[in-house]
Amino acid sequence: MFYSKRKPPKGLYVFGDVGTGKTMVMDMFFTHVEVEQKKRVHFHGFMLDVHARIHRLKKTLPKRKVGFMAKTYDPIAPIAEEISEEACLLCFDEFQVTDIADAMILKQLFENLFQNGVVVVATSNRPPEDLYKNGLQRVNFIPFISVLKEYCSTVQLDSGIDYRKRVMSAAGKIYYLTSEPDVEAVMDRLFDELAQKQNDVTRPRILKVQGRELKLSKACGSIADCTFEELCDRPLGASDYLEMCKNFDTVFIRHIPHLDLTKRSQARRFITLIDAFYDHKVRVICSAEAHLQSLFTQKVRNPEEAEHRVLMDDLHLGEDLSEALSIFTGEEEVFAFQRTLSRLTEMQTEHYWTDGDRSQK
Repeated sequence: MFYSKRKPPKGLYVFGDVGTGKTMVMDMFFTHVEVEQKKRVHFHGFMLDVHARIHRLKKTLPKRKVGFMAKTYDPIAPIAEEISEEACLLCFDEFQVTDIADAMILKQLFENLFQNGVVVVATSNRPPEDLYKNGLQRVNFIPFISVLKEYCSTVQLDSGIDYRKRVMSAAGKIYYLTSEPDVEAVMDRLFDELAQKQNDVTRPRILKVQGRELKLSKACGSIADCTFEELCDRPLGASDYLEMCKNFDTVFIRHIPHLDLTKRSQARRFITLIDAFYDHKVRVICSAEAHLQSLFTQKVRNPEEAEHRVLMDDLHLGEDLSEALSIFTGEEEVFAFQRTLSRLTEMQTEHYWTDGDRSQK
């Protein structure tokens, strides 16, 4: 007698505006769902892991002989098999697609995961139809949306209220303006007070990140004292920030500039940085040029600027098409920065500060 494998339940894709309670609902679900093989990850971190696995797998392949056309090896199916063996339930925070390298493999990757019986539960600020909106080569990404909707029910969670911005007890003053008198001395004293509770000395720190070195100029135990330039002007990414989350529960971020689309790369890194810190309950103490709600403004960039012109020429894009792509309009950054401001607001509350104290855990 033959028994058919039990069909797994449909997953869930929950989307809504910033601060409407998606993360809280995910917290409750993940804590109480009675599944042993479950994994909760930030989508950025998950895709970094996928690309690392692909790289590792390709390194094990025998080298091609000169002049010999070997059959192209596809690593996606075995990678999906690996992930399926590790977890039958994958929970994703902040499902968003901004990277073309991710966009091109998502359909095949998730199709394999779903066929292997993996259930996906995800939260996002965007409905499925708006994922990778206006992204390069989006036509190749669109089939993934159909796969996602086939295996996941879509639910909108939107009360119209940003609960992170509701009135809550503050954790004290942890967001300073650089124009305030003696702000550097005030932050120095605050660092020294926190450092006294650490079983360590204040010194530079080097973190190992995927074979690279991430150098931080000042740290003491689980506290790091950094500048915005140190964290966001350098070519760092999610893997660097996630490594910081493992080592520090409190990070000073000094001299955050007023951000607009002329600082697109820095703004993207800052968004990724705060996403990582928020997900791992890392506490931040900031000094910035502007009040939080004025920290980011959208300015229209001149499409004739050199870097735009070169990129448009390389991609063989005309003016009309380039204006529709988020890589040129900055639409994705503006959308994501609303989440960043919402999260930074919550990160100043007493509840968040207490929850992030790892010395009590």
